[in-house]
Amino acid sequence: LSTDKGKKYLRNVKYPEIPLDFSDIYIYSTIGDRFETLASQYYGDKSLWWIISIANPSCKQNSYYPPLGTQLRIPQNISGIISSFEQLNQL
Repeated sequence: LSTDKGKKYLRNVKYPEIPLDFSDIYIYSTIGDRFETLASQYYGDKSLWWIISIANPSCKQNSYYPPLGTQLRIPQNISGIISSFEQLNQL
């Protein structure tokens, strides 16, 4: 939600493409895994859940939970991903 001279409006968020990298980690999802808890575990910041979600396009993008037993890619070189996100969204 953003404001411009007292007016409120919603903005569409744009996400960057996340290329494969040799530093990526691969795991299998287990009971209780959520994108935000995985982001907290691997990045120390649950707000970066979208990186794991976008890096795994075979998972439903409208769900908090990856399917049980699914191999998930966890990108490790996130500084470039975050920078691309900020540029796309003019942050």
